[in-house]
Amino acid sequence: MTTLLADPQLHAQAAQGVQSAAWLLIAFPLAGAAILLLGGRRTDKWGHLLGVAMSLASFVVGVAVFVSMLGQPGTGRSRVVHLYQWVSVGSFKADMNLLIDPLSISFVLLITGVGSLIHIYSIGYMSHDPDRRRFFAYLNLFVAAMLLLVLADNYLSLYVGWEGVGLASYLLIGFWQHKPSAAAAAKKAFIVNRVGDFGLSVAIMLMFATFGSVSFQDVFGHASQASHGTITAIGLLLLLGACGKSAQLPLQSWLLDAMEGPTPVSALIHAATMVTAGVYLVVRSHAIFELSPEARLLVMIVGAATLIAGAIIGCAKDDIKKALAGSTMSQIGYMMLAAGIGKAGYVFAIAHLIAHGFFKAGLFLGAGSIMHGMNDDVDMRKFGGLRKVMPITFATFGLGYLAIIGFPGLSGWWTKDGIIDAAFEKGGTSGQILGWTALIGAGITAYYMSRVMFMTFFGERRWDEDVHPHESPQVMTIPLILLALGSIAAGAFLIAGDRFANFLAPVIGAPQVAHKLITPYTGVVFVLMVAGVAIAYVQYLRRPVPRTAPAGSFPVVAARKDLYGDALNESLLMRPGQWLTRLTVYFDSRTVDGLVNGVAAFVGGTSGRVRRLQTGYVRSYALSMFFGAALIVGALLLVRL
Repeated sequence: MTTLLADPQLHAQAAQGVQSAAWLLIAFPLAGAAILLLGGRRTDKWGHLLGVAMSLASFVVGVAVFVSMLGQPGTGRSRVVHLYQWVSVGSFKADMNLLIDPLSISFVLLITGVGSLIHIYSIGYMSHDPDRRRFFAYLNLFVAAMLLLVLADNYLSLYVGWEGVGLASYLLIGFWQHKPSAAAAAKKAFIVNRVGDFGLSVAIMLMFATFGSVSFQDVFGHASQASHGTITAIGLLLLLGACGKSAQLPLQSWLLDAMEGPTPVSALIHAATMVTAGVYLVVRSHAIFELSPEARLLVMIVGAATLIAGAIIGCAKDDIKKALAGSTMSQIGYMMLAAGIGKAGYVFAIAHLIAHGFFKAGLFLGAGSIMHGMNDDVDMRKFGGLRKVMPITFATFGLGYLAIIGFPGLSGWWTKDGIIDAAFEKGGTSGQILGWTALIGAGITAYYMSRVMFMTFFGERRWDEDVHPHESPQVMTIPLILLALGSIAAGAFLIAGDRFANFLAPVIGAPQVAHKLITPYTGVVFVLMVAGVAIAYVQYLRRPVPRTAPAGSFPVVAARKDLYGDALNESLLMRPGQWLTRLTVYFDSRTVDGLVNGVAAFVGGTSGRVRRLQTGYVRSYALSMFFGAALIVGALLLVRL
């Protein structure tokens, strides 16, 4: 080992050998899904163990590939692993290649690491479900699709993973399809995401029409030669795709309904995988967005608007999972805002994404642990005082709570403060607006997360007499503990000393400025955090929490109804679509079908009348011939006269 590290050539050869096996990252979970789905009931007894093993195997390969990058120069950290020629039609060619670079491996470690913990947790959470084997097959399929998405070296392969994630999320959200609400939520998620996917597909077509290729290298290398309008159009279409997967305005409506799926699904979708795909797409495509200030500005506006909207929604939800889902919207909004800022924000966008993967997965799995002990109840108004009966869940959930509100020293403090500072550093009026929006969002985050914490773990016990809350088994609490450790240390590990910025530099460029431990806005963020906690303390600890939610004012009602997102979609999209459908059906039945049926009726009626002349009687035909001959003779006589 010492010789290997001392000899750069040997180290490079070893790294190349490890990275050439990167296809195993996708092969392991994909094989697990295939075995569990095709094996059927014969794999029920050990299917969950195979699902966990395949995810862990992929994580081990990811760690090996990551280690192989260490010690390599910047240019040596990126490598394309060729698998096979996929499409070759005329001038269009697309290979199935894997791009191993600092950005993709960061996502690989997050997906497989946090994803494996969610797999392990699911052993206990789904222990009594008769279809547990099928659930683990879908989890493996989800992980495989997400890995293909982040490892693809061209947009077409990325699109395959993108659609695979959409399919797997549909299967997981609707896993309990016997529940009408779960089936409806799965269909809603699938349909809303198709809107975003349409934007991504058109963007890929436009890339091929403009550059003659869809590979990252060709598109980014020739992007500066395209017209400004074309680049802006590609950027906006990519943003539309990102909004669908990352539940950003205006395609956010599916996210809260997705809570109908099993809780591990919520953790997997909302923490480590699906909702981060949009942020990955924007950062991966930074060469396009940097050439279009208009597209970048819209990315920032969408992120800022969503971080506020998600936070407001989270303030009014009594369902603990839906409150956390609103939080996910908001935190992804922070990431999109940072990604739109440009080079000063890319690092913080990805760092916050990774930190969020730890603390939000811990929060969702903590919510699942609470449900496990509360007979699957999700209404926080029926919780209270759980810290004494569920101490491990309380401690791990509490660390995730402190991380997400930006408590000094924990993960969220390092990453979210960096985003706020980058927004203000952007300068100008837009920088001030975006910066203050992010600050306000931080204050609201502290409020709604404190509300969740206080209503769940503190105050008087409000649960029903037949409910006997208890701590979850070790197979569920150990992943919670590991995720809590990540909630503590991930931010400092990534941000301190610009470690992560230097690691990502070969992909997104060198950091423009060094990260500052204390920024001009650190004090303001801390004051807003304390204010949010204090307001929640007064409302939910100093006062009794009613078991039935009060009616509330119009803003509260609006937040409970997701800021009327569904009503807006119904008014602007669904109703006009219904009217258009009815109009086309009417036109088809009355005009198109009417014309065709009218011609057919005319021909049929005419033939029906004409055939009456064919009686079959010889005397009738002879009489007709006689009168015909008489008419001819009479006509001839008239002509002669």
